[in-house]
Amino acid sequence: MTNTRTYPELEASLADREATATLRKLHPSEKREGAFIWQKNKKYLNLSSNDYLGLATDNRLQKNFMATQKFESLGASGSRLLSGNHTAYTAVEEMLVALFKREAALVFNSGYHANLGILPSLLGPGDGVFSDRMNHASLIDGIRLSGAKLLRYNHCDTPHLETLLQKYRSQFKQAVIVTESIFSMDGDKADLKTLCALKSRYNARLYVDEAHAFGVIGRLGLGECEAQQCIDEVDFIVGTFGKALAALGAFVVTDRVVVDYLINTMRPFIFTTALPPLLVRWVHYLLERIPKMHTVREHLHTLHTRLRLALQSQGLHTLGNSHLLPIMIHKSSQALRAAETLQSQGYLLYAIRPPTVPAGSARLRLSLSAAMTPDDLSALPQTILSALNRDNTQIT
Repeated sequence: MTNTRTYPELEASLADREATATLRKLHPSEKREGAFIWQKNKKYLNLSSNDYLGLATDNRLQKNFMATQKFESLGASGSRLLSGNHTAYTAVEEMLVALFKREAALVFNSGYHANLGILPSLLGPGDGVFSDRMNHASLIDGIRLSGAKLLRYNHCDTPHLETLLQKYRSQFKQAVIVTESIFSMDGDKADLKTLCALKSRYNARLYVDEAHAFGVIGRLGLGECEAQQCIDEVDFIVGTFGKALAALGAFVVTDRVVVDYLINTMRPFIFTTALPPLLVRWVHYLLERIPKMHTVREHLHTLHTRLRLALQSQGLHTLGNSHLLPIMIHKSSQALRAAETLQSQGYLLYAIRPPTVPAGSARLRLSLSAAMTPDDLSALPQTILSALNRDNTQIT
């Protein structure tokens, strides 16, 4: 079919992105096996996955789950407020309540849905949101949709946050502090105990997105709120099932009145077809097992600690203190060329460039999985250094 339509403005914008090394493209994947992935019939060590615990390729676990299931329609048939609220949802929400020891939980279709819906439901004009400057796009979009005033504090800078609270808190009916627990692009962690103290001091509420910590951090794998011993103090704990749990969906654990209110007001919840029952049961199956995966979490922790030290020993500038390991390159074009060189050598990782990160802070981002072994990663630091030296890239 011949397309006679033209879009000169779009073509010009795409050309500008290509010229500045910020053009993005899709990369079809063919299959996954353990820590490896195939694209265009080539095998790569997958360093761009959110499968932190290696569950997405755990065939034994998946076969055991499927053996317990009876076939039924894969469709959900409707929204949760109509015919889609399968009993599997109730089981998952009750398990989340039991794990977090909070009053109520509510499950959503994705983490983006959760952040895009919860914040506009609870906030409006006349309210204020104090948001970490490095928060995920879904949090920023949710805040903007709410109509509340957005005030951004410097990344993980609690003194700056307190300065803003002192100056502006009295102007708002409600105030909410919003943060990720582990930041996806920097791999560092919020000081949740200090944030809890500030929210109490200034009569605010605290919203914590545990997307990259749930399943991975804490004795039971509940995230940084568990690890920093503040589950009871955080007003809204949001987590996802699509990363460490290798499923789909998200949740909030909070107070009963909040859940009841969200069911009645949250547009992405009300007007969305529910998740398929089989998928929700898979989430329940994993939730039963995640608290016992101490050895898997410890293996992941050991991997990222050793790799970080090895990268730093090569003079590479790393950020963070988690299983997400950014290596700073700064220039988008250099980060892009380094990623392409590493891909040619069998490592699947991509350059992270503006606008995902601030201008001048392009990086390579290594995302580790418990499916990896030390041998899988042993040659990586020297390989990265060689790729950067080939391009005469400044790495400090």
